[in-house]
Amino acid sequence: MSTILDQIVKQTLEDLSSRKKEISFNDLHSLEGFEKQRIDFKSALQKENTVSIIAEVKKGSPSKGVIREDFNPMDIALSYEDGGASAISVLTDKPFFMGDLDYLNSISKRVQLPLLRKDFIVDPFQIKEARAYGADAVLIIVAITEGNQLDELLAAAKEFGLSALVECYDEHDFDRLDFSKVDILGVNNRDLKNFEVDVHRGINILQRAPEGTVLVSESGLASGKDLALLQKEGIHSALIGEYFMRQVDPGLAVRSLLESFEEQFDGDVENA
Repeated sequence: MSTILDQIVKQTLEDLSSRKKEISFNDLHSLEGFEKQRIDFKSALQKENTVSIIAEVKKGSPSKGVIREDFNPMDIALSYEDGGASAISVLTDKPFFMGDLDYLNSISKRVQLPLLRKDFIVDPFQIKEARAYGADAVLIIVAITEGNQLDELLAAAKEFGLSALVECYDEHDFDRLDFSKVDILGVNNRDLKNFEVDVHRGINILQRAPEGTVLVSESGLASGKDLALLQKEGIHSALIGEYFMRQVDPGLAVRSLLESFEEQFDGDVENA
């Protein structure tokens, strides 16, 4: 019985085949965003005495359906920038997450924060495509790679000057990693089998990474207490989408979350 991840990858491969007929790998060089100056995604996530926020532009998901009816990706991205986000994740998967590469392209022309293309990357074409549409980084999900595919994708990211946020779901994924090639590690706190969230499980996996790795906690984060927990456990960054998308003003929600974290952090310091 196929999982939702299997279905997404199958559809991704079909859609990719169609896109390759519209524009060749070589011709991606000609797109406007290819020559854009890249912003250092890794450095943006490393901030002293805080947990940086990667705020996500996300209309919907397979498990929740439409998350935000009033969806204007540019307005959301600009509000994130104004609210204090350190980076922005843009969903570009259309069939399952209602995203679009054009969102990435337009946002890259107005926003001065590093942009992560969040999609189901299975082919170097998508990485060169991400650069051509203005991304500074790509998400690479370990669970949907096999054989030497992960190494091939990481090599493509390096070739095209993009950072790679390498995402694990479990210990099996983690054990496949070569940390001489991985410097930004994310763990998705959501169990894809039952969609339950366990932030502590994610933290435990992240803490196994070697010193110097930038650590990103993903999914199920929504409070200053959550960020304070990450800070206490040595996690550098939080990727947050659904919580912000459900707020009236996503940018204000980023600012409020950071302020709530600062209150928690100050309280922990005073009580230490």
